Amino acid sequence: MSLVAGIDSSTQSCKVVVRDARSGALVRQGRAEHPGGTEVDPTAWWAAFESAARAAGGLDDVDALAVGGQQHAMICLDGEGTVVRPALLWNDTRSAGAAADLIDELGGASAWVDAVGLTPVASFTVTKLRWLAQHEPVNAQRTAAVVLPHDWLTWRLSGAPGIEAVTTDRGEASGTGYWSPMTGRYRRDLLTMALGKDVVLPRVLGPADSPGQLAGGALLGAGSGDNMAAALGLGAAPGTVVASVGTSGVVCAVSERAVTDHSGTVAGFADATGRFLPLVATLNASRVLDAAARMLGVDHARLSDLARSAPPGADGLVHIPYLEGERTPNLPDATGALHGMRVQNTTAANVARAAVEGLLCGLRVCLDALRAQGVSGEEVILIGGGARLAAVRVIAPTILGCPVSVPAPGEYVADGAARQAAWALSGAVDPPEWEAAGAERYCGDGLSWILERYAEAHKLVLHRREARSGA
Repeated sequence: MSLVAGIDSSTQSCKVVVRDARSGALVRQGRAEHPGGTEVDPTAWWAAFESAARAAGGLDDVDALAVGGQQHAMICLDGEGTVVRPALLWNDTRSAGAAADLIDELGGASAWVDAVGLTPVASFTVTKLRWLAQHEPVNAQRTAAVVLPHDWLTWRLSGAPGIEAVTTDRGEASGTGYWSPMTGRYRRDLLTMALGKDVVLPRVLGPADSPGQLAGGALLGAGSGDNMAAALGLGAAPGTVVASVGTSGVVCAVSERAVTDHSGTVAGFADATGRFLPLVATLNASRVLDAAARMLGVDHARLSDLARSAPPGADGLVHIPYLEGERTPNLPDATGALHGMRVQNTTAANVARAAVEGLLCGLRVCLDALRAQGVSGEEVILIGGGARLAAVRVIAPTILGCPVSVPAPGEYVADGAARQAAWALSGAVDPPEWEAAGAERYCGDGLSWILERYAEAHKLVLHRREARSGA
């Protein structure tokens, strides 16, 4: 039996799964935590990978492996391959001003969409490079190569032979802001615009390509970004919509064509199979649930029970969940708010219900943006840690306005990386067909008045921000 391993180096932890290359059956798995914060030394990710691999029983018997990693994080290497400074993660918003400057310098948001399929926001690597050039010019000058987490881990696994050997894939490259899904080429002029100079960038591999082998002889797969790997792990087909309630909220769909949304809401990413993955993301998802549970002094199970006991609409209480700024809409300095509070409705149950509804309303905004680009969105696959709460699963159809399918809990990013490793091992044209896990299906009546209340509360947030700015 041939074995393959998939690695998920996410924001919060590293997960390793070992699966049968032919059937996809899970053999064993392991996990290790990552440090918190929005700025992390990449060596902590390597240490977590080693711990997770040990917890999974080691990888000596694995024939191939691949890495799925959190997107966008900026890792700068000097000419010797040494990390120049701690990586800035996707959820680090300090480059919001740099994003606005870059948009203006290229001639507006539409010019960026035409160039690379997205509009710069603080999440994307290109904006972090501009921030580096402006605020840490010495580190910018030292930088000889720029990679992302999955690129760096893959390079380390291959023995770190030199910065010219770094590799990536289409999916990961499409989240940088200086690679075009439409042409399949880097836009080095945009890289230079941001950083002030050209540097080494990873060679972009095809979905089934390999960058080499581990020292022990196991084949390396190309790997991809976490959202792309999750879609592959779920076996998402063209038109399939996936909504993830993780640290961030993500709604994406596999597409046969590149998407260019000139409103800037939908990022026109590539996927891990040679297709495309139009995607909309929020900064606030499962942490909204964490904050609500902490505020109420309950655990997540009790939070779920409270939310389910309250009526739809939480008796008029509306939670705007911009707890860490927001990416969609692009409000990096926004804060969260509870609207519509009265003596009668400020109960624990309504506060819990409003938190769940606010989180899901944020995902509905993302889903509607995809629908505006021609994605049908008739049913949604709901995944992520937040989807394990019964309240999220049950309330989701009411807010999303369509049936929701929830697969059995799993490590979908790591599974997608393992499937990509099996693909590279097989040498086949298409990825292996692994049996999909069973799923629960939830239905409900879409209640548009909840969305209308959410939209009105959002307008109040914008109005108050504008008033503060003008004061």
